[in-house]
Amino acid sequence: MNKKTLSLFALVMMNVAAIDSLRILPVSAEYGLSLIFYYVMAALLFFVPTALVSAELSTGWPESGAMYVWVREAFGPKFGFMIIWVQWISNIAWFPTIMSFIAATLFYCIDPNLVNNKSSMITVIFFLFWGITFLNFFGIKTASFFGSLSAILGTLAPMGFIIILGAIWMIMGKPLSISLSWHALLPDVKNIDNMALLTVLLYSLVGIELSAAHAGEVKNPQANYPKAIFWSVLIILGSLIFSSLAIALVVPQSELNIIAGLLQAFEIFFNAFHLHGLMPLLAFLITLGALGGLNSWILGPSKSLLIACHDGCLPPQLGKKNSHGVPIFILLLQGLIFSVLTALFLLMPTVSSGFLLLTNIASLLALLGYIAMFAAAVRLRYKYPDVKRAFVTPGGKVGLWFVCTIGVLSSLFTISLGFLPPSQIAVGNVLRYQLTIGFGIVFGCLFPLALYSLHEHWKKKSAVASSSRSV
Repeated sequence: MNKKTLSLFALVMMNVAAIDSLRILPVSAEYGLSLIFYYVMAALLFFVPTALVSAELSTGWPESGAMYVWVREAFGPKFGFMIIWVQWISNIAWFPTIMSFIAATLFYCIDPNLVNNKSSMITVIFFLFWGITFLNFFGIKTASFFGSLSAILGTLAPMGFIIILGAIWMIMGKPLSISLSWHALLPDVKNIDNMALLTVLLYSLVGIELSAAHAGEVKNPQANYPKAIFWSVLIILGSLIFSSLAIALVVPQSELNIIAGLLQAFEIFFNAFHLHGLMPLLAFLITLGALGGLNSWILGPSKSLLIACHDGCLPPQLGKKNSHGVPIFILLLQGLIFSVLTALFLLMPTVSSGFLLLTNIASLLALLGYIAMFAAAVRLRYKYPDVKRAFVTPGGKVGLWFVCTIGVLSSLFTISLGFLPPSQIAVGNVLRYQLTIGFGIVFGCLFPLALYSLHEHWKKKSAVASSSRSV
């Protein structure tokens, strides 16, 4: 019998590590006081609906698999497999960007010039990524311990520190780089660039359902999931808003670097308060926090894909688990795909525009998963009304319809803006770029359906393998 190893605290820290990202702080800080408006809107339109629906589904179906299980129960295994596949692939496409951030921050402690050395970058990236992958081979208990440690020391501690420094800065009456007027609180929503920020923040808040992939290992999931999601939402929103404001207070918008903005702010604070000796320690803690976020995303979607594999959606060989219940072959396949993408991204400059295009397509595909999750929540409320749910979205069926409609519309809005070419890519022909995005989304959905056409064959092989093991 599988021992329950995840506590309420571990669930909260897992969510914090997965979502509470230091990388997004400089991006939101660029918009000054109006970042509060953007975060509140992103929370109301997406984060809170996702949290409410995740709480209902995870307490109604408290088993490992998360989004795959929910969509499978609502619409069948074919659609469930398509959704978890695109979520898993989009996750892998995101890994090289977070790993580049981690390596660059780590090099800040050693020698900032190493960031421009591609061989050093790729060596450190591969070492850290495969190190975290092998750490997950020891099971969810070990991974959750590292996740909790990194969330506290590497994410919440730097955020709390910069919030305190920002408060002291204001109390001492030092000059501010932003206006704190009521007028500055409201942005120009007619500007499409400003609306693009809303989509960036909305996408940065994905992942609240991630811990549900480990539901089978949670202590008292019906009681602990709603509590974990409630505390996660409060901690994540509070820390993101006030940390971003602390950066905006001291770094002028014209000088703010959206990659190194956090370290810029700490440099200013440390110079003013004579704390510069803390910078190497801080860079190390930020690296630790980013590794914790990576740790949360490495195993979660893979565990859901494992359940799909057991249902015959993939070759049974991929479903092999070690003694800790970890799908080692899926993790190895994930690492192999990541390694190829990263090598192309770092070693071939002509591929970088294509890689940014790929990550954009992957992000849009991931949002399709949330649309499916909202649709599944409504479908399951009617299909299985008698299933006990420890948490139910407030307002009965009308409340659920309202929450899910808001979530679907915000996801569709974000997807529509994804067809607008980002400034980082010289697209040339805009129509061709948009057609490429559309083709990528269609192909991303059709490929897992093509894999599923072998479902019966793999299911028979899985049944034969299971019967031979039982003899």
